[in-house]
Amino acid sequence: MTDVIIIGSGPAGLTAAIYARRAGFSTLVIEKAPMSGGQIMNTFEVDNYPGLQGIGGFEMGMKFREHAETMEAVFVEGLVEEIRVAGDVREVITQNETFCAKAVIIAAGASVATLGVPGEDTLRGRGISYCATCDGAFFRNKVTAVIGGGDVAVEDAIYLSRFCSKVYVIHRRDKLRAADMLQQKLFSLENVEMVWDSQVERISGSQQVESIHVVNRKSGAETDLEVAGVFIAVGIRPLSGAFTALVHTDEDGYIVADEDCRTNVPGIFVAGDIRTKKLRQVVTAVADGANAVAGVEEYFLQLV
Repeated sequence: MTDVIIIGSGPAGLTAAIYARRAGFSTLVIEKAPMSGGQIMNTFEVDNYPGLQGIGGFEMGMKFREHAETMEAVFVEGLVEEIRVAGDVREVITQNETFCAKAVIIAAGASVATLGVPGEDTLRGRGISYCATCDGAFFRNKVTAVIGGGDVAVEDAIYLSRFCSKVYVIHRRDKLRAADMLQQKLFSLENVEMVWDSQVERISGSQQVESIHVVNRKSGAETDLEVAGVFIAVGIRPLSGAFTALVHTDEDGYIVADEDCRTNVPGIFVAGDIRTKKLRQVVTAVADGANAVAGVEEYFLQLV
């Protein structure tokens, strides 16, 4: 029997592990991949985390993991399929094993959303990517396109502009959602071209991406842009499927909880991108991890 099981090893889960160990709780972290860090590992540079301006996403993820390891949190790899409640015991069921704890913190995060257009599935990994920092180097001196208008899309375009000959940024609206500082940097780049009020309806290529078919949503004008790479950054979806039978979620699948990170089920908490919240950033994920453990401490006092 473990005191706390944490599902997920992104910033929220790793922070929860650190705080749980500091509180003296035996702590098990279940991660679906052998490398911790969550989505932050796909970020080239983090410019808005206090005190660590400009740190690489990979480096930040490794620092979080190392901190949790120094606190002697235990890590296991596994894909969680279900959580069951048996009295005061919370059973976390993975593909190969069942783990038991007094409390569970769900910090499973979210995954990238897809466009769902023809060519996306067949050309994924052959010019289509959802991570510029992972795959951008393959497109040096080539023309690429970024689809989206939020922080991630703009960060991707800025990153790609450093070595791509040209970067199209295709957005459905006439203004971006990204932070002003990011927009200013993007608009200052000479090799970036904005394609406003437009959406990609088809991605074409025989063996690799060769072009995208773009339609202007206002005028109806259709254009084929020759590109070697397409980077899709149109949002995220919570990885909550294994938990929806137990905890309440909103219409988009995010697990319902306020800043106290308590779900509708006693002893089960939620932290990070998978939780209902307005802002999904590293700093808010870290705060969730701390708040979730504070909730666990209060919950344990009620069990005494």
